[in-house]
Amino acid sequence: MPGMDEVLAARRAARASRGSGRTNVVAIFILIVSLLAGVVVTASTQNPGWLIIAVIAGIFLSQSPKIAKQWERAVVLHLGKYTGLRGPGLFWIVPFVETISIYIDQRVITTSFAAEETLTSDTVPVNVDAVLFWMVHDSEKAALEVQDYAQAVSWAAQTGLRDIIGRTSLSDLLRGRERIEAELQALIDQRSNPWGVTVQSVEMRDIVIPTSLQDAMSREAQASREKSARIILGQAEVEIAQLFFQAAKSYENNPTALHLRAMNILYEGLKEKGALMVVPSNVVESMGLGGMMGAAALRQQTLSDANPKPASAAD
Repeated sequence: MPGMDEVLAARRAARASRGSGRTNVVAIFILIVSLLAGVVVTASTQNPGWLIIAVIAGIFLSQSPKIAKQWERAVVLHLGKYTGLRGPGLFWIVPFVETISIYIDQRVITTSFAAEETLTSDTVPVNVDAVLFWMVHDSEKAALEVQDYAQAVSWAAQTGLRDIIGRTSLSDLLRGRERIEAELQALIDQRSNPWGVTVQSVEMRDIVIPTSLQDAMSREAQASREKSARIILGQAEVEIAQLFFQAAKSYENNPTALHLRAMNILYEGLKEKGALMVVPSNVVESMGLGGMMGAAALRQQTLSDANPKPASAAD
């Protein structure tokens, strides 16, 4: 439901749109001129009746001039019957015979609305806040077809939002905001078009779900990410095994290439300073690795002689 401030603002806007209670400078000027004329005539004739007549005439004539703002249209009723729209600017009516029932605001209007503790199709309570952007495209229908078009649009938006939430699952509600906004806009527009109102857009500001459900969804997302990581790791292991299988086929009928590869692996491991590798003796004899291991050991000794350790202070 809308907050108290929004309700008060809507009420103030509704009072401002009514025809009664509006004063303008032209009406005040006519009233002042009538009073001055009555005072002058009374002073010259010494008859106070002229002042009373001037006051009555001033009040009567001051009801005739009306002013509508640039974005407004005034709905004029002649003895209760609709006669047309007036404005913007200055216009005149017949006092006490013609009345202004309402001033229609034709600007784009924003209305905040919400659906609190509404159950989704999978019975999850959610709170949804949204903003409606709409405008009056037919002032005559807005004045004649509905009692309070602004309040009617607000209620239509709230009921439409609850209707859509009730037939949408939580996952669709969280992931498909654009689709839901478009569906809600079409639904509200369908309801408000007979009132001369068109909906420009609907924006969902926030979707609040219970805290316990948020924790469960967080754990579910974490488990899903761990599952994806394990699947990727398994796929990598499969690809590596396939590459090893292809390499084994290449070395199957070429023992020389296999020996060269083994020698390269041993050399790369032994050439690092301080490295230690344990190799079975039969592998050394079968692959002739004695010379290579001696060369690697000689290289390590050379590197050690080139970088002698600094003498200690005791020496």
